[in-house]
Amino acid sequence: MSLKIKHLNGDTTFLLTFSPTEQHPALNRYGHPPGTFTVLVDPWLSGPSTMWHPKFLLSKHTVPSCISNLSEIAEPNVVLVSQDKPDHCHEPTLRQLDPTSSLTNVLAMPAAAKKIRGMKHFHPSHVHALPVYSSKDEDSIIRFYIPPLTPGGTSGEATIAYVPAKMDVSGLHNAIGITYRPPTAAPLRAQHTPPSSTCSNFSFPNPQQYQLNNMPPTPPDTPNQRPRSLSASTNPSTLSTASSTSPALSQTSSVSTVPTTSHSLHAHSPSFHSPSFHTHTHTHSTSSTNSSRHHPRPAKTLSVIYSPHGVAYLPHVSHYATTHLVPQAALPLTTLIHGFDRVENPWYMGGNVNAGLPGGVEIAKNLMARCWIGAHDEDKENSGVSVLQIRMRKYGLDEVRELVRRRWNGGGGGGCDVRALDCGEELVMRS
Repeated sequence: MSLKIKHLNGDTTFLLTFSPTEQHPALNRYGHPPGTFTVLVDPWLSGPSTMWHPKFLLSKHTVPSCISNLSEIAEPNVVLVSQDKPDHCHEPTLRQLDPTSSLTNVLAMPAAAKKIRGMKHFHPSHVHALPVYSSKDEDSIIRFYIPPLTPGGTSGEATIAYVPAKMDVSGLHNAIGITYRPPTAAPLRAQHTPPSSTCSNFSFPNPQQYQLNNMPPTPPDTPNQRPRSLSASTNPSTLSTASSTSPALSQTSSVSTVPTTSHSLHAHSPSFHSPSFHTHTHTHSTSSTNSSRHHPRPAKTLSVIYSPHGVAYLPHVSHYATTHLVPQAALPLTTLIHGFDRVENPWYMGGNVNAGLPGGVEIAKNLMARCWIGAHDEDKENSGVSVLQIRMRKYGLDEVRELVRRRWNGGGGGGCDVRALDCGEELVMRS
């Protein structure tokens, strides 16, 4: 399976595409190969970002985005908004999304969800406030059920969790965790029955299944289990919230999402491959080839932590990791998306703005991140009274790599590939 990460602007807008191992030549009607699951993160393409009043804060890109309009990319399954601040929750860019889409759902931290609903651009049922993650609350995890690629295959699942800092005056510091376990097709020897018409198109959700539904919790599948929730042929793609208590999640396959617990939305899922990096012109690729020909192992769960402003590893990220990532067999962390530069305001204006390298290296080290991609480090054109007392410590890519090398076990640092993606650049990780 693979995870492709594309940097759409010079700051912190990313397109994440998870894809299964199986190769399918056809695209579905949304422009995705079967089994893919796509997440558009914090879209801000062009125009100024203004907080409260231009005299307080006015920001402009200094690097043009690689696309001019969101219509230039296939509809994402999820639009993820991590902040209510306008450089993350940018109304003109969000209005470029099709409000009638039967595929895309907007997941946002609570203040941002309220702001987006106030735009009255999307139907309220397509905008969902992310609940605060708690290992004691099954409904604090957003889950997307991914049906098998073929009858007899195993289902997959994508999850999204919101982990904010406690007692954060600025309201900036959080992490959003994403996991992806791909579905699979049935083994060739099991595919002896002629396919029926209802089984020939597993990769797309029913466009009418966008409302939230109350569903009983469904445990993660093992390679020999079929999901107890909605079938792939009747409701291929929806989203739901619930926590997982089962150990390893299994195999890869195509993506569409169906609710497995209390809340359900729609989505498509992707596949991922683990990281050994091969650099291409504009696309980087990471892969590993330690699979068994005769006894294929269940696919690992891919995992991403997105934290543009940073959040303390202890206790916030560590709790999420031990109670969710470990049971899902989602460690080592596939990718950390976190800023390099550290930004500080005076205490009376909220204090720390971006945790930067000192905070990111703790997450990367403790979760054994295979890749760390810089975020939110664009040298924007900023003006207004709010930036007059800003103090910034910028870290170059070589400096980040050196600190990661020294902090890793034995000083080798070989387990984490640190990247700063240019606008329009892609990184592909394969496992």
